Amino acid sequence: MNASSAPNPSLSPEQVRQFHEQGFLVIPGFYDLAEDIAPIQKGVHQIIGQVLKRHGLPDTRGPFQPATFDEGYQALIAANRAHGGEVYDAIKQIPAFLRLLGTPAHEALFAQLRADAIPAIAAGGYGIRVDNPGEERFRAPWHQEYPAQLRSLDGLVYWSPLVPVTPELGPVRLCIGSHHDGPVPVHTRDPRNPDKTGAYGLILKDEEALVAGYEQVAPLSNPGDLVIIDFLTLHASGRNQGQRSRWSMQFRYFNFNDPTGMKHGWKGSYAAGVDFATVHPELCLDA
Repeated sequence: MNASSAPNPSLSPEQVRQFHEQGFLVIPGFYDLAEDIAPIQKGVHQIIGQVLKRHGLPDTRGPFQPATFDEGYQALIAANRAHGGEVYDAIKQIPAFLRLLGTPAHEALFAQLRADAIPAIAAGGYGIRVDNPGEERFRAPWHQEYPAQLRSLDGLVYWSPLVPVTPELGPVRLCIGSHHDGPVPVHTRDPRNPDKTGAYGLILKDEEALVAGYEQVAPLSNPGDLVIIDFLTLHASGRNQGQRSRWSMQFRYFNFNDPTGMKHGWKGSYAAGVDFATVHPELCLDA
């Protein structure tokens, strides 16, 4: 089963049960490497070259190869960290990435996991994360997706790596079954990291004790694999202690038929210029 060859993929009853029970599901080899993933990797490779060129930096890379598509990126951010921000903003505009965002396979998965859903793509809720070695500022702490995205309480994150995610690169960490306990109140500023703002600054109430109450997993994954995460499942970015950036795609879908989303008009959160505290003051401890 993959997004290109199976526009209407079918999950087994066991997979559906596992997702509802645990709040996430790992599907190995969901995307086709040649048709879905390689064109995106090639786009990243081309953009790195263009940013090198724009800043007059030498481009000593070889021809594009899927395994080394990000060659030159570490040298780029070593010259100036802001150059990495240019790459980050540009790669979410790669045509192959946007084609994959809207694949019918994503709608089909949503329909299987959510009865009577009206699936929709969360505007501002898709992109390609670049988590650099040893960098803390943009690492996502323990969180639920809903406060950062809004749109609907009932939503799904489709997460997929562009590089093999090893323990050193810091796989995403998940709290098994945490979605059953509903939305968690948050602080809107992280006193430990005052430079974190917006969604990055949200801190769960009693975070340490809260996450300690769940069994945690950190599944390893490869390009083509898909991890589906419920909007209410507690999860966090792992710490990248490797020598390579961790490149991963995120596609976020919400449900127009969700009562909470309907109540607030399917508003977006920080990426849409909306402060979560104005929509859910009851969930903001310092609103």
